Amino acid sequence: MEHKQQAPALPEKTVPWWMDGKTLADNLKEPHFLANGVMNFWQRIRGWAIWPLEQLDPLSCSARLLTVLAWDRDITQFEGEPSSLFRKRVKFAFINAKDSGETAGFIRIFQRLGVGVVEIDERVPERDWDIITIRLSDSQLSENHELLATLIQHYGRTCRRYEFQVINPVYLHMTASPIDWEHQCQVAVLEE
Repeated sequence: MEHKQQAPALPEKTVPWWMDGKTLADNLKEPHFLANGVMNFWQRIRGWAIWPLEQLDPLSCSARLLTVLAWDRDITQFEGEPSSLFRKRVKFAFINAKDSGETAGFIRIFQRLGVGVVEIDERVPERDWDIITIRLSDSQLSENHELLATLIQHYGRTCRRYEFQVINPVYLHMTASPIDWEHQCQVAVLEE
């Protein structure tokens, strides 16, 4: 959000014509410099008033403000979590909370935080209804184990059991070349 564009603009400097410093004199006089100084002062005050609002971006704010934003959004940094990942989790806290109630939203949470593409199955036939299976690759699981546990604890559904299923994608490359096929059909008839 660009706060400078949304904040009200200061009015143009308007001084009476006899005080503009150039109408009554050949060169600029003191009222012109005074009006510019006052406008510069108010521009600086406006910048100071907007500055705290511009610090609310979790990806670029100071570490002290980040802890306040994280507390406000109910995000805690787990042990060993990189600062860049923690900043992403704080930034996307609201949209992650909104997406947490559905399967497609849970997949979007994983993608937003860099886990990658996962598959989620719920209510699989011939299994307990409360088991949710999260399928992901071995590297995704090993690199993001703490993050996955934290996300499930924070955004997971209550009264559900989560299990991880490791899948190994196999990439199949097939090429097809044009087939040039000529054929002849001959019929033999037996006469008596």
